[in-house]
Amino acid sequence: MPAPPAELLDPLRALLGDARLAATRLPQTDLRLWLLDAENMDRAFDAEETRRILDAPPYWCFCWASGLALARWLAERPERVRAQRVLDFGAGSGVAGIAAAQAGAAEVVACDLDPQALAACRANAALNGVELGYSADFFAEAERFDLILAADVLYDRANLPLLDAFLSRGREALVADSRVRDFRHPRYRRLAVLDACTWPDLAEPDEFRRVSLYHARRA
Repeated sequence: MPAPPAELLDPLRALLGDARLAATRLPQTDLRLWLLDAENMDRAFDAEETRRILDAPPYWCFCWASGLALARWLAERPERVRAQRVLDFGAGSGVAGIAAAQAGAAEVVACDLDPQALAACRANAALNGVELGYSADFFAEAERFDLILAADVLYDRANLPLLDAFLSRGREALVADSRVRDFRHPRYRRLAVLDACTWPDLAEPDEFRRVSLYHARRA
């Protein structure tokens, strides 16, 4: 079992002193990610820990349900990304981008504003034996991508304008989300409703385990 990379473990322990990371195999996949050890969830957080987590949530050490659902969907349909130039928007742990790379994408760029998330993407790419590119600014990227992937980025309806932004950088977009369901956009159609849960399991309500997958193509 490889040792957790210090660039991930050290900042996590700054939030939770006894935190552990484990190279965790995701259910129903061949992927492994550096995720919060599930046993860390078996205790209550004190007030100071709660404050730190809310101020700077380490979302990169969870595999959120929509990202897991999208990764599984791509693994079952590698033709959707094979030989494509792909950008994983709001990459977090990098799970969707890593799945695209494993499915044969010609290039995958993990894009996230959070430097710690990009560090997680690098570590998780290495764990899975794939190579990614990295970007901290989606709008600085050229209009050159075949496909934009986005999972768990529509948690607030204020983010819905991103749907148009995706098509400004990519010819197509695949958006997986369990929070803002049934949005209306003339270019997006729902392909499927998928079942998944966040890992480690946060015991989220059943409604957040039903992931809507949408596809759009630039006119």
